[in-house]
Amino acid sequence: MPEHLDHSAHVSLVAGSRRVAEAGLVVGSAGNLSLRAGDRILITRRGAELDAMDSHDCVEVSLSQSAMADDYAAGSRPSSELPLHAAIYAATDAGAIVHTHSHYATVLGTLVDELPAVHYTIIKFGGGVRVARYETFGTEELAASVINALKGRTGALMANHGAIVAGREIESAVSMAIHLEWLASIYYHAIMCGTPSILSDGELDAVRDRVRQLSYGVETGAR
Repeated sequence: MPEHLDHSAHVSLVAGSRRVAEAGLVVGSAGNLSLRAGDRILITRRGAELDAMDSHDCVEVSLSQSAMADDYAAGSRPSSELPLHAAIYAATDAGAIVHTHSHYATVLGTLVDELPAVHYTIIKFGGGVRVARYETFGTEELAASVINALKGRTGALMANHGAIVAGREIESAVSMAIHLEWLASIYYHAIMCGTPSILSDGELDAVRDRVRQLSYGVETGAR
């Protein structure tokens, strides 16, 4: 287990952050990303503008420091959502986390209790994506709410807040965040037009079987 994360981890977090911003999933400094190696977390700096990220905007902490964000000097504090990231790492085998305030995911988080299976690729998240109950940002209560919504899933919406995904590594987590926003946009436009058709559990199981047959490396969300 390394004492500190190497340069490649910083490069990956910077690249992932810029990709999230370029995809339009954040506004200003809203949203944060992290990756994990052993008991170390590399997370975006509090207040960092993701479209202008560089290595100085990455803050390394240990899992045991997850409640000590305010002890850092101004300008080098980890994201205020560090407790949320640490809780997810403690509860899952995730290697990276992306939290966004993306448009359609945030809208749906004010309207529904779940993003249902409006498209078969929702199996990437383990099935319908739940909406975690609203809690104040940066709190243990929010972390508990999100952990509950993530049971058996790799993504969740957050009521009146945004979205979060947990992936094996930063590149896949970013791709999943982009895909989750696409699914949210599909469902939003569908409900604006009428009553969308939702895939059944049996139909999703058939998709999973087909994926296994074709040997696609799709994350199913089982944790």
